[in-house]
Amino acid sequence: MTVINQLSSVLGQKGNDANIALAKEIAETENKDAIKELVEHLENKDKKIQADCIKTLYETAYIKPGLIADHYSEFLGLLSHKNNRLVWGGMIALMTIADLKSKELYESLDLISDTVNKGSVITIDCGVEIFAKLNKYSEYQDKVESLLTNQLWKCPIKQFPKYIEKSAISITERNKEIYQRIINERKTECEKESQVKRLDKVLKQIENI
Repeated sequence: MTVINQLSSVLGQKGNDANIALAKEIAETENKDAIKELVEHLENKDKKIQADCIKTLYETAYIKPGLIADHYSEFLGLLSHKNNRLVWGGMIALMTIADLKSKELYESLDLISDTVNKGSVITIDCGVEIFAKLNKYSEYQDKVESLLTNQLWKCPIKQFPKYIEKSAISITERNKEIYQRIINERKTECEKESQVKRLDKVLKQIENI
């Protein structure tokens, strides 16, 4: 049976339970044919099927990112799509494979950055994580780190602790002073004690580097 017939909207179901169940099955069986079919139907005329396909693809990638990694170019193509659901869905997919396709994503960094700058909260969330993952590689840092720190400086304070936590993977002895400064300066904007505690936890991690 075609995987399209197992999608939530095709089954007449509301929500994503069927899509998530399908993603788990695809991941467990490493069904690359199913991945290919889902990718092909990202351009289906039915927007509900488009949404179900991208949802199933990135849910699969949460479990086994390698299964969708070779389709990175299709996900990059979604960043210019008229359907915003596919834009931020594509960003989630790219986020899951950033470690596997770091070179390819770096080569499309301008596109990713432009998408982040005009994107929704989810799009920006994913962009920050992509920047952080790419910033782990010394050959990319000259260009990526400024994009990452720019987001840290300008993001709403409610997003800031999460973005700092995502950024922690790329903080080293070389660059830790930059992040210490950003945290200390923006910490005064925090409205909740829980936000301060999260930032202090990252500060302690940085101090131990």
